[in-house]
Amino acid sequence: MTVGSLQGFYEEPDATVVSGPERADRQLAMVRDLLDGPPLRVLDVGCGDGAATGALIARHPGHSVVGTDWSMMALRRARERGVPVVRAGTDALPVADGSVDVVFMSELIEHLVDTDAALEEIHRALKPGGTLLISTPNLAAWFNRALLAVGVQPVFSEVSLRAIHGRPGEEVVGHLRMFTLRALTGLLEANGFRCDRIAGAPYHDVPRPLRPLDRLICRRPSLASILLVRAVRL
Repeated sequence: MTVGSLQGFYEEPDATVVSGPERADRQLAMVRDLLDGPPLRVLDVGCGDGAATGALIARHPGHSVVGTDWSMMALRRARERGVPVVRAGTDALPVADGSVDVVFMSELIEHLVDTDAALEEIHRALKPGGTLLISTPNLAAWFNRALLAVGVQPVFSEVSLRAIHGRPGEEVVGHLRMFTLRALTGLLEANGFRCDRIAGAPYHDVPRPLRPLDRLICRRPSLASILLVRAVRL
């Protein structure tokens, strides 16, 4: 798959670029202690439509916040929300070395071809001791373990950018990489980060009767639907 074909996928009108209030709530909760302090420089990498970035700006005014994305469609929607944005890929963030206090990378890493290069670039941008808040779907979520046991493709995973094959769901979202908690923390540590807080979050598309169970299981991040890791740049 070429980068060009991926770019085209994310410019399609039906492509998912929504960040949404639930995502904003869970990522802000992970770094509230930082955002309630002195002014910080914050970068939201892969900001999508800017809903989560806009929530950050509204709830924690006084910080310098910029969103980046490579999709022109996403950036247009973010600008309509009043979010300051810059077009950039994860391989070339528009900031100087060691100039950023906090980076959000919320449900982006699963869409990347070169995850190491993205984390190296974020490491470059962050100040020593700066914070990366990363979230991504969990390959080892409780329901995926059950699906794999009966030979069904896990939720969140995809084998095509054109259609769904072998898994529940109807929406193609462009996931290229999938992570367990162990894999995600190992990748972060290999790229110069120390993981200092881990949490789980529910998934909004879990069937309604199973949502209480999903929320309960989130207390054990390795089984949760969504993984959230707060990491410090060494």
